[in-house]
Amino acid sequence: MTLPLTLEVESTLTDRYQTTVPETVRQALRLGKRDKIHYTIRPNGEVVLSRADDADVADPVLDRFLGFLAQDIASHPEKLQAIDSRLITRIHNLVGKVDIDINAKLSADDE
Repeated sequence: MTLPLTLEVESTLTDRYQTTVPETVRQALRLGKRDKIHYTIRPNGEVVLSRADDADVADPVLDRFLGFLAQDIASHPEKLQAIDSRLITRIHNLVGKVDIDINAKLSADDE
């Protein structure tokens, strides 16, 4: 999409520092739901917003599996079942006391 002139739009931050990306920006960057946004902060304080290149993080196997699940759920919604409370209790008993730091770096063996 080539814009013939410079457009200016604004949005407001919520109390939780969140904002809605204005429609004109979403269209210009071809953003859809769950797409990522890349921010470039320049020395003069200017911030450039662009569409993040997610080609490096895409997982074709996971994408195909999720597509399969979505298609299966859409084709057979009658097969969906609630999780049994006994299964939740069993999972909790197995891993409930395991401390996990999701920000910790992986060891070389785990990478």
